[in-house]
Amino acid sequence: MSKFYTDQHRELQDKFDSRRMADLMENAIVHDAFSEEESAYIQSLDMFFLTTIDTAGRPTVSYKGGAPGFVTITGPSTLVFPWYDGNGMYYSAGNLMNVPQVGLLFIDFQTPNRLRVQGDAEILFDHPLLENYPGAEFLVGVAVEAIWVNCPRYIHPHQKLAQSKYVPQPDREAPLPGWKRLDIVQEAIPAQDRAQVAGAGGELSMEAYVELLAQGKA
Repeated sequence: MSKFYTDQHRELQDKFDSRRMADLMENAIVHDAFSEEESAYIQSLDMFFLTTIDTAGRPTVSYKGGAPGFVTITGPSTLVFPWYDGNGMYYSAGNLMNVPQVGLLFIDFQTPNRLRVQGDAEILFDHPLLENYPGAEFLVGVAVEAIWVNCPRYIHPHQKLAQSKYVPQPDREAPLPGWKRLDIVQEAIPAQDRAQVAGAGGELSMEAYVELLAQGKA
């Protein structure tokens, strides 16, 4: 019996004559421990997409970025990644605290290549690797259940221009993001952020912020 496929999956596979390929993928391609090549691949990247599920069963996807190597493979079937300051919703983090099942999609847009990872996640407020991530609020650990490579043929090759200036670095404080300068958020952001607004250029109207976004300067 398949762990992956329902009657609806099988209906589509039979419609397009892909049941044999689907079974090969599940039985010969999907695995639960990282190879050396997969570990090296993941730990060379600077971004991935994270899927979580809310309590209503709705999926959501978020982008996670950092310095190259910000995801650490900690064991044959485990990894951790840092959680950096965001918009204060903690939407994905709250989701995985309620429903631990997550999906991670690692993409190298230059090669191109991609790898899918699924498992159960937990928030780690006290972990020995946390000190390796300046600026991280906590780590997320993932106990991996399934790993498989995805066909890269529809990935459009892209060239990285630069690392985001907002990625935390051990030798400097990350600049204040533009949205925290918005006049409408001043009463909502933490006091430590409000204290930086003047030095970052002062408050912004929504119109000014949208203009910065369009210029790639936010």
